[in-house]
Amino acid sequence: MNKFKDFFCTFVFMDLYTKTLEFFYSKFLSETTKKRTEKVFVTISIISFLLHLLLILLVNLKIINAYSKLLIEPISAIYTPFSFILIYEVYLLVFYLPKSTTIYIGKQYEIITLIIIRRNFKDLSKLDFTGVNLYSKVNLNFAFDLLTTLILFYLIYIFYKLDTVNNEIKSLKEKTIEVDRFIKFKNAIAVFLIPIFLILSFYSLGNWIYESFTITQIVKNIKDINKIFFDDFFTILILIEVLLLLFSFYITDKFNKVIRNSGFIISTILIKLSFGTEGILNSTLIVIAVLFGVLILKIHNYFEVEEIKQRIKKTS
Repeated sequence: MNKFKDFFCTFVFMDLYTKTLEFFYSKFLSETTKKRTEKVFVTISIISFLLHLLLILLVNLKIINAYSKLLIEPISAIYTPFSFILIYEVYLLVFYLPKSTTIYIGKQYEIITLIIIRRNFKDLSKLDFTGVNLYSKVNLNFAFDLLTTLILFYLIYIFYKLDTVNNEIKSLKEKTIEVDRFIKFKNAIAVFLIPIFLILSFYSLGNWIYESFTITQIVKNIKDINKIFFDDFFTILILIEVLLLLFSFYITDKFNKVIRNSGFIISTILIKLSFGTEGILNSTLIVIAVLFGVLILKIHNYFEVEEIKQRIKKTS
């Protein structure tokens, strides 16, 4: 009788856990929620862009006083909607975590590329093309960021192309019960990340708005929004990826899978480290991180293709 009660309690608990997970997953990570979230962030981006332009106009007309560099040049207004687009990209990163490891990693690369593009918009107002300052630090960093953006754009293209090959290889393999369990575990992790993502988003956004648009000079030492949000968020991602790597051993201990997942963690760590650097070192770290991820995926695909060839030889 006691065994039956224990079994019944376990069954009820698991059923409740599954239903709760499915409920929150449908609320936060379904295709419908994704489309709604996209519309919300696009709307917010447009409104924030117009409000930023209005503030710049009021400052230039001397109706209000402001000391922020983001309230002088109209071009700087592009920086604001990009901040909201970046937050939406982080949501997409969480959205794709349980669906595809490679797309999830690809979203990390997209985020860091958008951060550099946003930095370019911010630095446009600081450029100095006079003969004296033509090779100033700001100008050189801007030029290097443009080159970095092009390199990253191409590397991301290669990464997603390799992911297509990876998906074709996956389609040739059977889906096991262990894989289904691992996907459910990733669903739970993604649901867990949503409140963390929301808390960090509101905290960082509030600090950034206060720092960037305050009309006083009281606040001078608040960290950059990248360091407030993305530095902390990428730290969480690293811990999550290590956890997923450990749980992946329940599915497979194949060398190429372990190296691929470990390589992606190293890539994420390099991106995280880039937030503590500036200038050329910052861009170099980011390019190395993405290039490392691309090469890891490419070599992993070689292993997978070779395994399929060997399997075909044995069956023929």
